[in-house]
Amino acid sequence: MSAAPASARARTRVATDIHARLTEDVADAAVRCAVDWSGPVRATLPDEAAVQAACGIMHVHGRSAGRPLALGVDYASVVAGVLAAQGTLAAEIARVRGARYGEVRTSVAQAALLSVQQYLAVAATDPADEAAPRSEVDGGRRPPFTTADGVRCELETLDAQPWLRFWQALGAEKSAIARGWFPFQQRFGTATCALPIALHDVIGRTAFAQVRTAAAESGVAVLPIRDDPASPWEVPACTGTALPAAAPRTWSVPAAAPLEGIVVVESTRRVQGPVAGHVLRMLGAEVIRVEPPGGDPMRGLPPMAGDCSVRYRSLNDGKRTVEVDIKSAAGRRELHDLVAGAEAFVHNWAPGKAAQLGLDAADLVRSSPGLVYAWASGWGDAAGPNPPLGTDFLVQAGSGLAAALTPRGTPAAPSLMTLTDVLGGLVCANGVLAGLLRRVRTGEGTRVDTSLLSGASLIPRDQLHRPTATDGPLRTADGFLVLPRDIDPAAARAVFGCAPDDIAFRCRDQATRTWVQRGAEVGVELTPVCTNLRDIAADARFNSALGRAEHLFPLPPWEFS
Repeated sequence: MSAAPASARARTRVATDIHARLTEDVADAAVRCAVDWSGPVRATLPDEAAVQAACGIMHVHGRSAGRPLALGVDYASVVAGVLAAQGTLAAEIARVRGARYGEVRTSVAQAALLSVQQYLAVAATDPADEAAPRSEVDGGRRPPFTTADGVRCELETLDAQPWLRFWQALGAEKSAIARGWFPFQQRFGTATCALPIALHDVIGRTAFAQVRTAAAESGVAVLPIRDDPASPWEVPACTGTALPAAAPRTWSVPAAAPLEGIVVVESTRRVQGPVAGHVLRMLGAEVIRVEPPGGDPMRGLPPMAGDCSVRYRSLNDGKRTVEVDIKSAAGRRELHDLVAGAEAFVHNWAPGKAAQLGLDAADLVRSSPGLVYAWASGWGDAAGPNPPLGTDFLVQAGSGLAAALTPRGTPAAPSLMTLTDVLGGLVCANGVLAGLLRRVRTGEGTRVDTSLLSGASLIPRDQLHRPTATDGPLRTADGFLVLPRDIDPAAARAVFGCAPDDIAFRCRDQATRTWVQRGAEVGVELTPVCTNLRDIAADARFNSALGRAEHLFPLPPWEFS
């Protein structure tokens, strides 16, 4: 990283630590990297809490509770550290190819905007989304569930039939089963999940062993929530295995973006895999997206931007799409042909599917020596040969991340914001970049293995910032605000005129703007909390960080020079 004053290094310690961890084995000191808080966002954001407040993370994380909530971990700073590593690796790749990059910059605010990009795109497209009822209304309650013997657990299935079989086995009413499927299925996109209370009551009358048996017989995954925030696994962020090298090659010099001229083939779905391809495309790669015949079903998920789902577009715009039936021999040959003209291949298929189809690394490298072959899984090999379904909320539950997010004295619950999906996709992209750097330097290919679990394991658990009475968000007369994390008690008293323990009550007496002005008068930066993502779209301070077409989207979060 570039030199910086001690105070600045302390303020971005998490990001710089992640950057160092992800680049220590593959990058030299030729490219300097700098991470700050605000970047192109024209707002003073002094710390992680301010970034979470201003850039929508508190709002999205708190949707299911009906009020903004702080994440108990430095999530945006961790994402910024991964972005810093990605920018450094991409610049190194470009330098080997003859470009003259010397520095890359990113910020925690840009990392936060990237983390909420699908929610931001929907909010800016569909005004009704931000006005929609949240979980604790209309007779609904979000997961997790608590069994008769006190086990808090998460459920997961991606298909309606297992959902139906599971609840029928437990004796739930058909009407409650039917009403629950849509909010359960959509929670990855809405960050809410208002399930009928009747479903919670059914599990509340059932012992966990019986719930687990019904789940196994129905094809539903069920996992107890760890109440220990410590990570139970020592999981590397990325593992790489050498593959056969390509013939010597003269690489073109990238003119506009570091990965210009590099082709990536992607066969992914949902969030994690598409995020990886999205990042590589933003860095200049040509990304060819392989979808099943008829296209990805996510394309038709409302709300729409033009003729396509805005959720889908937020992660897949700019990719070239081809439809291939990889289950057929002809389709597999077509995939081989696509990979033959590419430098990297990314998938997030279920465990064992690649080998079953004959499309594992050893198979595709025959068509493309020097290939970077990346698999983005849920659990990697950490959960054994028969892992639970590898999705965001189960990984949060089983990794200890859910417990780390939750305030002290509150039962652990995963965030309904797709934290590990986004971070897991970013870690996969980072692994691909490390593999590409090896390829342009030596010609060698690499098999890259990452997972949602490895992304979750990047988040430090040694100094958790679980919200206290003054950490906020603090309710004001017309909204919410947050105080600087390291605010001096004397400074707090100067702003609010009361003891720290009384600030939460005093804060309700005045409007947010009034408190922000009082803070400015005594040199204390108070940050209003975003409570509607459409406000970000309308806020001129974010103009340099966001792009606008048929939907709103974060611009590439790196500046190369």
